[in-house]
Amino acid sequence: MLTMLLLLVGLALLIVGAEGLVRGASRLAAQVGISPLIIGLTVVAFGTSAPELVVSIKASLDDQAGIAIGNVVGSNIFNVLFILGISALIVPLAVAQQLIRLDIPLMIGISLLMLLLALDGSIGRVDGGLLFLGLVAYTGFLLWQGRRQSAPDEPETSEEKSHHWGRDLLFVAGGLAMLVAGSRLFVDAAVTLATWLGVSEQVIGLTVVAAGTSLPEVVTSIVAALRGQRDIAVGNVVGSNIFNLLGVLGLAGLIAPTGIAVTDAMLSLDIPVMLAVAVACLPICFTASAINRWEGAVLLGYYVAYTTYLILAATHHDALAGFSTLMLYFVLPITALTLTVLAVPELRRTAKRA
Repeated sequence: MLTMLLLLVGLALLIVGAEGLVRGASRLAAQVGISPLIIGLTVVAFGTSAPELVVSIKASLDDQAGIAIGNVVGSNIFNVLFILGISALIVPLAVAQQLIRLDIPLMIGISLLMLLLALDGSIGRVDGGLLFLGLVAYTGFLLWQGRRQSAPDEPETSEEKSHHWGRDLLFVAGGLAMLVAGSRLFVDAAVTLATWLGVSEQVIGLTVVAAGTSLPEVVTSIVAALRGQRDIAVGNVVGSNIFNLLGVLGLAGLIAPTGIAVTDAMLSLDIPVMLAVAVACLPICFTASAINRWEGAVLLGYYVAYTTYLILAATHHDALAGFSTLMLYFVLPITALTLTVLAVPELRRTAKRA
């Protein structure tokens, strides 16, 4: 009971801290004059990924590699399948052309790069440095692009600006403090729970920790979709996934004393699933430049299937073989065929317009 209480307290601190960080950072960015899509891809995405950052860094420092990398991979899978799925079920999501042409292909490329870097069995300091440099370049490009597209703000008095900056910086500082405290409680409780249940740290990282640290993205994307800010809803997910790989995994790899070990199970299943989810995101977003409700239902269904597989595999359940066969030879081929049939006409229309 005490462990569960600490887990919930840590999670609450993560959520409240992320909310404060996002609110303050978003207001600071808006005062500078950055478009909603760029805010979603950078400030909101990076802010809502702050729980993943502090959790993975702490886990890597404590030599808990399963949680450090499982949190990143699991969060990226959760973000696309669960968050986009449930958001599209509530309100169909329009997808900006920049996401289709630049950011989603970039997310796919970075996911592939992470797989290649992990093939030697670890994410070391050189790998982490390479990933983090990619984050610096990507962020710099988006901010440069955002300044070019920005519209002039309404004039404010110097007193108003000073008041706003002070308030927003206080939100950012308070949010970061809560994130640090919450991450310590959350990771320690998750490891204790995993040991008590006899479940590996990797599975806990892929499920409980990944879903828990992604709750800020869930709330942000749903609220943004309901308020009609659909650029932020989708941009938040894509930007968070890019930040998780470049920023979270990059920094964790840089500071881990002996690098972050990557297990054979992670290489053979979870990282390929993350890559496949990123690839599937492109045709889903490309068709009609939107994610419709039925596509959201498909995404959500796949998250349920993936989580079910992890639970069956962790418990060595007798149903694992039948479930795997059903997914591999029936569900996956039908989904791939459906996406292909929908994407081909869209490609032809795009070619004609070009």
